[in-house]
Amino acid sequence: MLFGGTVFLAGAILNGLAKNVAMRIVGRLLLGVGVGSANQCVPVYLSEMAPAKIRGALNIGCSMAITVGLFIANFVNYGTSKLKGGNGWRISLGLAAVPAIVMTLGAFFLPDTPNSLIERGEKDKARGMLQKIRGTEHVDAEFQDLVEASEAAKQVKHPWKNIMQRRYRPQLVMVHLIPFFQQLTGINVIMFYAPVLFKTLGFGNDASLLSAVITGLINVFATLSSIFCVDKFGRRALFLEGGIQMLICQEFVHQYENDINLTFIMCMVVYI
Repeated sequence: MLFGGTVFLAGAILNGLAKNVAMRIVGRLLLGVGVGSANQCVPVYLSEMAPAKIRGALNIGCSMAITVGLFIANFVNYGTSKLKGGNGWRISLGLAAVPAIVMTLGAFFLPDTPNSLIERGEKDKARGMLQKIRGTEHVDAEFQDLVEASEAAKQVKHPWKNIMQRRYRPQLVMVHLIPFFQQLTGINVIMFYAPVLFKTLGFGNDASLLSAVITGLINVFATLSSIFCVDKFGRRALFLEGGIQMLICQEFVHQYENDINLTFIMCMVVYI
């Protein structure tokens, strides 16, 4: 997380001070590295620190933070587009340094997870950390589970070769195809390029940016509802419901793509 925040900060500064297209491209690449690092390590960190009964809610809390960030970013874009002098884009890109600084400084104060400490042989520290984050001295059962899981993992030889075996094929297929098809739905296009999308539908510049703010706000409320549902109904139920809903809404968009107002409404529903 420290690495991701530092790289993201460098990318934000480079974009904000960009003098040419090359600087903006390099800055954008650094932003991608920073976001990618955070996307990989933060959910793992949360999973290892969270109690099992609220693990799903806390992981969606990470998604909640992302959706709130997207909403704020869209709002900032809308606000800076009103600035005179033609430097609104520079301010918008440069303000990305604010969350990067928070993430970088915050990483200094975050403790290592008990799992990480056990894997490095620091079992006493791991027990103390587990007692601290659980708020109780009675962590023997959970601590023993972590130790046994770590020892079992160390006994596995050639993990990359083993994962290709037939018995692991269902898990291997799902872990690749689920995010693969999620990207192919195009939802990230709507999420990251909403102003451009709405502009191609016939909206003006201000209306396109404002529509992106609206989609971001709906995204926040939709994610908030998932936080309270995931541990109650399960991940699979939400996964199925979301997929069916996206399928229906995108088919509506395809059938009535010439109706701008209906297309906009269905895009909102896809977000929900």
